[in-house]
Amino acid sequence: MIDLYYWPTPNGHKITLLLEEAGLEYRIVPVNIGKGDQFLPEFLAISPNNKMPAIVDHAPADGGAPVSVFESGAILLYLAEKTGRFLPTDLRGRAATLEWLFWQMGGLGPMSGQMGHFNVYAAERIPYAIERYDSEVRRLHRVMDRRLAQSAYLAGEEYGIADMACYPWIGAYDKLPVDFDAFPYLQRWHQAIAARPATQRAYALGPTVNPQAGQPLSEEERQQLFGRRD
Repeated sequence: MIDLYYWPTPNGHKITLLLEEAGLEYRIVPVNIGKGDQFLPEFLAISPNNKMPAIVDHAPADGGAPVSVFESGAILLYLAEKTGRFLPTDLRGRAATLEWLFWQMGGLGPMSGQMGHFNVYAAERIPYAIERYDSEVRRLHRVMDRRLAQSAYLAGEEYGIADMACYPWIGAYDKLPVDFDAFPYLQRWHQAIAARPATQRAYALGPTVNPQAGQPLSEEERQQLFGRRD
């Protein structure tokens, strides 16, 4: 059994995508980031950066004590190695997967998050920041489109953890639709993943955990999400 510390955000969706694809038994432990659950001591013991998702694997491969893992990329890699799926074992396939996984962690995710923050959540409009992140995310979409013109998925012809890492960040904000007309290969890839039954099951979990998703943030939620904490 795996405990998944989760809230329906792009980073949270990455892990449910893999868990549903792999058919692993798991239990959701909600981490309401709008109420500050991520700062509770019991969660800090699992995720020292106060960020979700995190997991606790109660049946690790070595047969020992439960293993906790934080950071979405590390979790995807851990679960792929646990199941022997969605991560190639050959040298070149594995290298390609890790390239695109780390590309997402260092580029697509952070830049898309900043784009969403300054366009959707910021208390004031800052034109420089909006233009900066809009332009960078569009550039990253172009990088993906060029890659996907060469192969069905980011690391080759098989669906894998690099795709699961990137998919939730494409069109993550309803108010910021992706210009798919400019990126036809990205659109083809996105539609193929959206049509997978495991993807549909993973995303169906979101409203059951947070029925208020998509509603304007309260002042308490803004403070928990964007306020300074040392």
